[in-house]
Amino acid sequence: MNLTGMLHGARLLKLAGFPTPEILGPDASEAEIKALIARHGLVFVKPVFKGGVGKKGKAGLVGKASDLKTALAEKERLYFCEHRHGHQRAKSNGVTFEAGVPAEHEVYFSLTDNTRFRAPTMTLTHHGGMDIEELSREQVAVVPFNPLTGLKAFVVANALSELKAPRHIISPLVQHLPNLWDLFHDYGMTTLELNPIRLRADARGRLTPVACDFKCGFDRDDPRWQRLDLPAELFAADTSEFEQEINTLRTYQGQSDVYVINDKGTILAPTFGGGANSLVTEMLGDDAIISSDFGGNPPYEKMKSVAAICFKHWLAQSNVLFIIGGKSNNTDIFETFRAMADALREHFGRHGGQPLYVVAGRGGPNLVRGMAVLRDTCESLGVPYRLFGFDSAMSEVVDHARRVDAWMKKGGRAAIAERMGLVAPAAKAA
Repeated sequence: MNLTGMLHGARLLKLAGFPTPEILGPDASEAEIKALIARHGLVFVKPVFKGGVGKKGKAGLVGKASDLKTALAEKERLYFCEHRHGHQRAKSNGVTFEAGVPAEHEVYFSLTDNTRFRAPTMTLTHHGGMDIEELSREQVAVVPFNPLTGLKAFVVANALSELKAPRHIISPLVQHLPNLWDLFHDYGMTTLELNPIRLRADARGRLTPVACDFKCGFDRDDPRWQRLDLPAELFAADTSEFEQEINTLRTYQGQSDVYVINDKGTILAPTFGGGANSLVTEMLGDDAIISSDFGGNPPYEKMKSVAAICFKHWLAQSNVLFIIGGKSNNTDIFETFRAMADALREHFGRHGGQPLYVVAGRGGPNLVRGMAVLRDTCESLGVPYRLFGFDSAMSEVVDHARRVDAWMKKGGRAAIAERMGLVAPAAKAA
């Protein structure tokens, strides 16, 4: 659950008392836009994307205008623009008009739940306005801190001093940045990023930090984000019908994280566990249809529903149904395998059989019973299978699934279809 841009970001930052530029939304009238330009001299026109979409500036999707005619032309260009970044593809629906903030200094700031330090971590540099990855380590401070005490002013002050930041920017940042911890902590965020923060000088030369771009991510299993009353559609951006169906089943007990990797793939791999997901996704590459984590000991009813949705959308094109996970501590393998086996049987009952090869590898409680029910289902359906237990290396199991998929593409699928009686036997040569 990610959120980008100042349209909603400005409202969130006001909760922390953090300054933002004056902003008009997509419904701004020409008179309001003209008045905004008259007050500030320059406005930035930015497309509004649902969810979290980065690198808009590098893609040329940020316009600027110092007169109404240019502002309206940029609005027309960007209102329904499309943007691709990595695997992400998004279409905007509206623009914002954001007052320009003249400044000599730009700052990058972020708070994250850092798995390296097992603690919330502040990342800070006074070389903002650019990708943090492009800076050297000496230019960036990465500081973990105690969540019980929160982000204190001295943490910010020490980091800026070590970076040898200009002395006159330290005091305003020390006054304002610690307030962002309350926003991060109180509303269930996992990431909060401001880049750039521009330090605007008033008539007396005193600097005020102004957030000119906003990104954040929420832990959707933490109910505190619901206090913000954000529109639910913000987090259903540009996802497929399959992903949206799966996400409706998500609960605090049992994961249902999915992402479509390749809608033309041939290996359907329901995966259990984040570590297994990382390995499987990397090794399968473009042959994988989805990246998933269905761990967390899901109950039978939920696992069956998840499997049924996967089969409805992807089984017809799949050569291999690859059920894979590490050695579980608490997930009941019998319940999850029984649910998936029942969903597979019902899918065949509704839509008819299809050539398919089942490969499964797992470890954990009730493993033997779970594999037995999966074996019985495959044999009753006439589907070939291969099962691997806890003593098999996961990388070897993934390699086996890839070899099966390659065999299926080279004639195995037709051979299985014939054996299952789905096609007429090939006529023997005279």
